[in-house]
Amino acid sequence: EGRPDWVLSRQRAWGVPITLFVDRKTGIYLCDPAVNARIIEGVREHGVDAWSDARAQEYLGSDYDAAGYERVKDILDVWFDSGCTHAFVLESGRWPDLTRPADHIGPWADLYLEGSDQHRGWFQSSLLESAGTRGHAPYKAVLTHGFTMDQKGMKMSKSLGNTINPIKIMENSGADIIRLWALSVDYTEDHRIGDEILKGVSDQYRKLRNTFRYMLGALDGFSETERVAVADMPELERYVLHLLADMDAKLRVAVDDFDFNTYVKLLTNFANEDLSAFFFDIRKDCLYCDAATDPKRMAYRTVLDILFLAMVRYAAPVLVFTAEEVWTTRFGADADSVHLLEWPALPELRHSREGGNPSPEVEAIGGPVMDPRLRGGDELITAYNRLRSIRSTVLITLEGFRRDKIIGSALEGDIALTVTSLTDQALVESVDFAELSICSSTRLAETIGDFEIAVAGRTTNKKCGRCWRHLPEVTDDGALCGRCKSVINA
Repeated sequence: EGRPDWVLSRQRAWGVPITLFVDRKTGIYLCDPAVNARIIEGVREHGVDAWSDARAQEYLGSDYDAAGYERVKDILDVWFDSGCTHAFVLESGRWPDLTRPADHIGPWADLYLEGSDQHRGWFQSSLLESAGTRGHAPYKAVLTHGFTMDQKGMKMSKSLGNTINPIKIMENSGADIIRLWALSVDYTEDHRIGDEILKGVSDQYRKLRNTFRYMLGALDGFSETERVAVADMPELERYVLHLLADMDAKLRVAVDDFDFNTYVKLLTNFANEDLSAFFFDIRKDCLYCDAATDPKRMAYRTVLDILFLAMVRYAAPVLVFTAEEVWTTRFGADADSVHLLEWPALPELRHSREGGNPSPEVEAIGGPVMDPRLRGGDELITAYNRLRSIRSTVLITLEGFRRDKIIGSALEGDIALTVTSLTDQALVESVDFAELSICSSTRLAETIGDFEIAVAGRTTNKKCGRCWRHLPEVTDDGALCGRCKSVINA
């Protein structure tokens, strides 16, 4: 509808010739299978230059006089030419995996990939040519890739001096930076690249690399004897595994949709927000200070192992060299390449029902409060997402007090928290909220407010010389808390 004219031929001296003879008197094309066979053989043996006046009589044979026939000297339009590629790629038999279906029904190629200028070019010429001769499109889908502009949105040009040399970027930053940039942009639209943009990509890369570096250090010496069943893990560990499973499902959808921008965003957000800024931050005390045989520490290291095995494989198609470096750093140079491994298999997520099956308490306001031992799946995610929201209020308050030099670190903070509902109150009371907030202590106000209010002050508790937590049991600054004493004396 939008293309009334479709050029079949071009009046040019170069290109793929239209190998036809025309009767000079009637103007009718000569259609003789024997003549066509000789032309095909000549071109097959000698190339397109075999279509010449010198060989015209040879092709026409003894039945026709070359003087009575005009040799067409036009060439196929280049888009018609390229639009026929499906015929020799998918039908020649050279690539068995790309052959036409036996039932001759439906498209052949999974995907045609080209730039946005091909909507009226290769994409459309392939569609028109295949539909006209085969009755259907040659592809299942097309993927439009936008053009790469400079960081100001200008088209790259040597005359403007704004071109970007990928080799120089790789020499300075490595190939993975280029790959991360390419998979981070919305390729369906025109996009930009430049020094400032690449600096942002480098920061993104550095955060991912630091996540892997942390896991490598935290998993040092991990063995199967330390592994804890998912059902026996604390809620925080199970919550993170549910987040991992949720991301896994979204990553699969992104791959199926060729949505690499979303793929990278999911991976980086999970690493930065769910792991580094939340899970790792909370559990660093457990990792560094609990006994090696402590069940909570063992559960944390088990989850780290699961995260590592999944995250490196998720990152492998994006950060090709970094993923291999991380993998071999942990498992050795003789380990199978991470790029040869299948998509990670995640553990079955079950929640513990130990301690019986108590009936949920029913509060006058806020509805039922589920016993924390029964939380699992969606309930666990909902509960901890809410706890994280309340926690963010506390962290903002602590940061303000630290900025005003009322406290030196969050571990010195004493928090008084007003929550919005009895449900929130039950949630906060069901966990060690001071541990989640990485502060000295938290307490709930007696009243329920309209919104979360966190008031921070400096704790009067003394600081443990080993774990740095400010606890009532520590008699003097530098003395050890009960946990640290037991770990050292074990």
